[in-house]
Amino acid sequence: MTFNEDAVRLHHRRLFLQSSTTGLGMLALGALQSSHAGAVDPQAMPGAMGVDGALGQLHFAPRAKRIIYLFMSGAPSHLDLFDPKPKLIEMTGQDLPESVRQGQRITTMTSGQKNLFCVGSPFKFAKYGAGGMDLSELLPHLAKIADDCTFVRSIHTDPINHDPAVTFFATGNQQPGRPTMGAWLAYGLGSESADLPAFVVLTSGGGGQTLQTRYWGSGFLPAQYAGVQFRNAGDPVLFVSNPPGIEPQTRRGLLDATNQLNQIALETLGDPAIAAQIENYELAFRMQTSVPQLTDLTEESAATLALYGATPGRPSFANNCLLARRMVERGVRFVQLCHRDWDHHGGLPGGIRTKCNETDQGAAALVTDLKRLGLLDETIVIWGGEFGRTAYSQGEIKPDNFGRDHHPRCFTMWMAGGGLKRGYVHGETDDFGYNIVRDGVHVHDLHATLLHLLGVDHQRLIYRHEGRDYRLTDIAGNVIPELLA
Repeated sequence: MTFNEDAVRLHHRRLFLQSSTTGLGMLALGALQSSHAGAVDPQAMPGAMGVDGALGQLHFAPRAKRIIYLFMSGAPSHLDLFDPKPKLIEMTGQDLPESVRQGQRITTMTSGQKNLFCVGSPFKFAKYGAGGMDLSELLPHLAKIADDCTFVRSIHTDPINHDPAVTFFATGNQQPGRPTMGAWLAYGLGSESADLPAFVVLTSGGGGQTLQTRYWGSGFLPAQYAGVQFRNAGDPVLFVSNPPGIEPQTRRGLLDATNQLNQIALETLGDPAIAAQIENYELAFRMQTSVPQLTDLTEESAATLALYGATPGRPSFANNCLLARRMVERGVRFVQLCHRDWDHHGGLPGGIRTKCNETDQGAAALVTDLKRLGLLDETIVIWGGEFGRTAYSQGEIKPDNFGRDHHPRCFTMWMAGGGLKRGYVHGETDDFGYNIVRDGVHVHDLHATLLHLLGVDHQRLIYRHEGRDYRLTDIAGNVIPELLA
């Protein structure tokens, strides 16, 4: 046998094996999408709604259709915004009692301190809304919508450092590589829009912790379920505009030719990644028309821009909140807004005031605007960071300056929208804001509750990967009925 004949035989053998294995992968993917994702028989569940994602049918009638997640990267201090503790003010400058800490781990940034001195908040608090929620003077706009919100003072998580904590909140696991919440929803529920992605990400703020693209990644799910990041300058999405001299019909012809080649490869190899590529090319072409119109805030009235504190052409968190509203109007399933630099290990009084000035008006306006447009009943808005901050100071305490370290054992988040109990305060922490004393809500519980509101049983939205069934809530999580209206 000649060298060339042997090479050809080897090539064909490799091609056969490759085609066979990826073909089996396609069969497995089809099985996952038809049954393994946990869909129910629509005849067996009256009132259940159909979706175009892998579930096909929701597990029960949903209370909401979509989520806007306002992620405050770096972890805001619950003690200075939502959970006032007179005891901390009284004991400022005194050691945190060991009976409170109970030997729990702390970070290396404060473990070497000789003393863990309590430090009370310098900000004034007042009660708002029917639920009597305590809110800091730094949140005057949120105070106006307190009756539309659900406040959870007893969120707790597992990681104590930023990256694993953000990863855990996003994916239900500290280790990178799993799908994020937005990707799970895009996979399971599909998109309500033919011209926009199901999962979109907007960023704002500077400094603080770096935002990794895997915080909105698809993990081991097919790539089309990852979040699409919209930029703050230039084209909102890279290459969404045609290059100079390229007309839309030219771009359409080029795309058709590319897709023909991809289709041949798909039929030959059966690789799901090729199908995803074809789908992504088509969506990108449609986005060339939809995205510029979506991001043109000059279409909004002067009153709406003033409500948000938004200025067209000047990137900000307020602009992103208004964009989020425009996205859910057009059928985007999950919008994630990331605002950086809440990590106040020092300079907390000035730093947290700046962050609240940047975000409070826009976040409250988003809820107000959704309510005005009749969209709040089918949209969930979530606000929060990856963990809380310590009752003790990091470093020296000065009258106008101190810091707080990471604290995963308790912190506060607020939510508003479809199916949530409004004007309600859930959970309680001890006199130091250090431990939960009533109605704790773990991150897995929060995920399970959010999926429940969207009509999804968190134990049945699953994906088989490397021989194991995975889900957003891993092997834990309980729906918290007290949070539901």
